[in-house]
Amino acid sequence: MTVATLGPAGTFSHELAVRLYGDDIELLPTIHAIIERVAAGAAKGLVPIENSEAGGVGETLQGLAEFDVSITAEAYMPIRHHLAARKEPSDLSVIYAHPQTHEQCSVLFDRLGAEVVHTSSNAASAVAMQRDENAGAVVSEMAAAIYGLPIAVRDLQNCSTNTTRFVEISAVPRDVTGCTKCSLLVDPPIDRVGLLADLLGVFARRRVNLTRIESRPSRRGIGRYIFFIDIEVSDGWREAKEELKGMTTVRELGCYARMEVPGL
Repeated sequence: MTVATLGPAGTFSHELAVRLYGDDIELLPTIHAIIERVAAGAAKGLVPIENSEAGGVGETLQGLAEFDVSITAEAYMPIRHHLAARKEPSDLSVIYAHPQTHEQCSVLFDRLGAEVVHTSSNAASAVAMQRDENAGAVVSEMAAAIYGLPIAVRDLQNCSTNTTRFVEISAVPRDVTGCTKCSLLVDPPIDRVGLLADLLGVFARRRVNLTRIESRPSRRGIGRYIFFIDIEVSDGWREAKEELKGMTTVRELGCYARMEVPGL
């Protein structure tokens, strides 16, 4: 089946998809469009879900909340950002960058002081830069090569261990056999003192490790949240999940294992 991921050509999503799946790739302009296509059963998807520097990817988390799709695998990709420019970096009037890229490279942006214009992807930054001789763009190595852009400064990321976690999504969940992690969406209908402690206690009592928890606005008013929780598949995880379902609204987002990425 075709794998849909974020375009245009040269995004980190595109590079990872090629490494994992080969050439049967469909590039779409937004993460929302990818998840919508997957929910319709027209493709599998590959989307970023969190970064070690900038945290959760809001568009992906919102899409998982809105659409009936399942996570079927995860993959980790080291992220290296480069400044493409035809002038000295100090002479640039504007730099194009994706919002997450901006956050991951904030030290350099603060030092240069140039105007920053946000784009929909790193590849879109490369395209925008081509229209202005005084502009630069923060891009991947792949995007610079595709669009013929000279790299003025390499490895702009604030942290040398900068890594993005991607998830494969499908309209059909995978079997739990061989899975190492499961993701849950917890949507408490009411707020009360000690609610979160009680919800997380079902895992603590069974010594089930949580690898991630993140709150997102429920869109039902200020102070109302939903929670994305990732748990390790270990003794007691099924019992913990069932007890949690008895306490609040829980949607299973899928169980999965990590994919090895060729060449990384």
